[in-house]
Amino acid sequence: MLNEVCQALKDRKAGILGQEKMFKSAVLLPLVKKNGEISVLFEKRAANLSHQPGEISFPGGKIESYDENPQAAAVRETCEELGLSPDCIEVIAPLDIMVSPFNVIVYPYCASISSFEAIKPLTDEVEEVFVVPLEYLKTYKPIVNRIKLEPRLPDDYPVHLIPNGKKYAFKKGYLPQLFYLWEDYVIWGMTARILHNFLNLIKNDNV
Repeated sequence: MLNEVCQALKDRKAGILGQEKMFKSAVLLPLVKKNGEISVLFEKRAANLSHQPGEISFPGGKIESYDENPQAAAVRETCEELGLSPDCIEVIAPLDIMVSPFNVIVYPYCASISSFEAIKPLTDEVEEVFVVPLEYLKTYKPIVNRIKLEPRLPDDYPVHLIPNGKKYAFKKGYLPQLFYLWEDYVIWGMTARILHNFLNLIKNDNV
């Protein structure tokens, strides 16, 4: 029996528990040179989209079965949304994978776009693109808040199977919320969390 277990797990790479039932997406945090300075590029999602219309996001989207890996998905989606060819994009490094409490996994990558002028947004999905100077973001202090998360048990939950039944002390959590303001734009949600992670990673470097 032990040999069977060893054979089944041989050379296995750890994943994220339950990931097969989660929505998996990949995005690029694009750096681009405009007006002589390095900036981070953002999209404003088209108003006609069914999911998060009008919100600020990074380019990217769902990882499809035909994508070689999450990075390939991020590049493909970015090319489609911004009208770019793959040779305009250079992936610099992966950022930290984000797992949300809403069954979503996001694989972010930092990348550079060789020419801002080459960007031709797909208007069905992208209302506009804009950039924020990296130097501004590195010194900006975002508004910080949080959302409380706590379990709501369905009527048929088998409380009789757990210690203390209805009095069981379920854990409660908090979802951090960050808000970056730039001109008339509000960068928040998952996009802000990915941006914040990126800025923390580079804050001690000469970027």
